This record gives sequence, C-alpha cells and structure tokens, in this order.
Amino acid sequence: MSVNTLTIDHRLVSARQGETVLDAAREAGIAIPTLCYLDGISTVGACRLCLVEVEGQNKLLPACVTVAAEGMVVQTHSDRLQRYRRMIVELLLAEGNHICAVCVSNGHCELQDLAVDLGIDHVELAYQFPDRPVDISHQRLGLDHNRCVLCTRCVRACDELEGVHTWDIAGRGRDSRIVSDLNQPWGEAASCTSCGKCVNACPTGALFYRGSTVGEMQRDRDRIGFIANAQKMRTPGYLE
Repeated sequence: MSVNTLTIDHRLVSARQGETVLDAAREAGIAIPTLCYLDGISTVGACRLCLVEVEGQNKLLPACVTVAAEGMVVQTHSDRLQRYRRMIVELLLAEGNHICAVCVSNGHCELQDLAVDLGIDHVELAYQFPDRPVDISHQRLGLDHNRCVLCTRCVRACDELEGVHTWDIAGRGRDSRIVSDLNQPWGEAASCTSCGKCVNACPTGALFYRGSTVGEMQRDRDRIGFIANAQKMRTPGYLE
C-alpha cells in the first residue's frame, strides 16, 4: 500500500492511500474539531467545523472528506479557521435551545466541549428561541429537538449499523428536524429496534435514555466503531 507524505501545521505526516486529512492528523496527534464525524459511520462533511486551509486552494476544505495527497500543505488552527469555528458554534447555540445547566448531557456534550475549547463564554448573535417539542413516546428513549444540531449521526448509525433507517431529516432550513418513520412519534415507529445506537451516536443531549437526570447522560461512542469493525470482519473476503 502506497504512503503519502504531507505537511500539517508545519509537521511532516504520513497517510496511507485513501486516508483523509482528518485521519492523518489524528494519527499524528493533531486535533481537528468535529461534530458530525463519528468513527464507524460514513462521513458527510456537514458541520464544517473541521475546515482546514490547504496551500494552493482558494477555499477552505473539510478535513473529514478531503483525501490526503502527496506534498499537501495544511493549516488546521489559523486565526481565520478559529474565527469560522467560533461563528459556527455560536450559530448552533443561538439557533437551538441549549440550556446546559438543565441538560442531561451537561459535562458530557461535544457541543459544550467545543464552546469551551473555543473560549465561547457568551453568544453575540440573537437567540432564536424556537418552539420545539420533546418526544418521550418511546418506552425507554427520548428525543429533545431543542438540543438537536442536525449532525445526522443518529440517521447514519441507524441506517448503516442497525440497518433499519428509523431516522431521517424532514423540513428545510431552520424548520429542519429529525423524524422517525415518516414523522411518526418515536414510540409508534415500527422500524425501531430500541437498540440505542442512535443515542450512543448523538453528540449532545438531543437523544437520551429516559430517566436520565442532569449531567448523568454518558455515551459509549467507541462502541459505534467497535460494531462497525465487527461487521466489516464478518464480510466475506474481508480478511483474505
């Protein structure tokens, strides 16, 4: 297998054929922020938090879907990129109803961690305060649309790992939302197997186990990657 050598933040980094800039950076211990990316499921480049500067390109590129190439020169934490990332996180916070003090994922939330890492202690944008419901029709699980950031990790985990595609996206723009089984209440979704993969995939407090209290909701996100690798190993010819 051929190996490419590229420069990331003034460091020479090796990447195997087909690996992305994000893969190469993480293997080298270079942290690039992400929200929609999750090991074990497909990448969509939706959140734009992993945007990087590539020498010779006139636009920013998402590291999670940009294939590493020989001689590529990449910057991951320039002032320009940090301003973009701060703006993205502020937009997410202003567009939803993220009240960390009463969230089941307080202290275990990827959006909250991003805000802390970027030094966001206030939001300069006008809050939208949307009127969004909470779906607790499921016997074991719940969905709080107020905390959903539309990363689609639950959609992809349900589709690619469980194979039932209970979740999808409905609506456009600010009216977009996660829906189950053609917009049925979650508890009435006949396709749902109650496996909990979507809950483990969720980066915020949007999906949760019913009965979880403030700060109690923790997720085993490594399990998603473990399941994905186990499924690959069962594929005929994978180890040949």
